[in-house]
Amino acid sequence: MIPSCKQTSLLLSQAQDRPLGLSDRLRLRVHLAICERCRRVSAHFDFLRTAIQRYRDGD
Repeated sequence: MIPSCKQTSLLLSQAQDRPLGLSDRLRLRVHLAICERCRRVSAHFDFLRTAIQRYRDGD
């Protein structure tokens, strides 16, 4: 079953803190393949994570 955008955003958030299980990764991948908005949210999460890591590392 394809998760909703709300479920997908929750999975994206959880993926920032811990590895997702296989079924969650697959559900996430399927949803992101069809939903442009959630792909943008995912890109924003990635950008923020990178920015925070660089700030923390002093780059």
